[in-house]
Amino acid sequence: MHLSLKHIMAFACMTTLIPCSADATEADDALAGRSTQVAGQQLQLNGVGVSTRLMFKVYTIGLYLRDPRRTTEAVLSSSGPRRLMIRLMRDLSSDDFEKAVMDRLAKESPNLDAHVAEQMQKLSQAIASLPTGLRCGDLLTLDWIPDKGTVIEHNQRRIAPPMQDIAFYNALLNIWLGEQPADPRLKIALLGREPS
Repeated sequence: MHLSLKHIMAFACMTTLIPCSADATEADDALAGRSTQVAGQQLQLNGVGVSTRLMFKVYTIGLYLRDPRRTTEAVLSSSGPRRLMIRLMRDLSSDDFEKAVMDRLAKESPNLDAHVAEQMQKLSQAIASLPTGLRCGDLLTLDWIPDKGTVIEHNQRRIAPPMQDIAFYNALLNIWLGEQPADPRLKIALLGREPS
């Protein structure tokens, strides 16, 4: 499924080619570590990688789960909390973010479940409302918490009410893990598999 965030990250690279002053050299260094706590449960780093466009680093992303999962189907069917952690390696203004999301939604909304599309819009609006936009070094966490929903934080501050539909969180995961992922190499890395 083609969804908005992969286009947002690609757009970031195309619009801002100035790297962070303290650019991460290793994927693990940009994230919190090999494990993290979500809803009182310990999650392990399933896989981590750096997304690049036109040879420029765009963001680092890590997937945290309760136990290792090596296929997309296994990740999507996993119970318990999950976390996607994204460290920006480019600046992106709020206006650019919102325009990128809304453009993609306008083109793809016929193929999206209406409820998922609505939640994508809420995510877009929440990030677009940030006074400084998304800045190099910023941290986005997208947590799935059973009985609560998708919890979105920017630099450890919640920016939207929880979104309760698991289909929305799985749609986010499918940006990177779906049949046509944003970056096939990144999909392999997030699944903790060795490139073939």
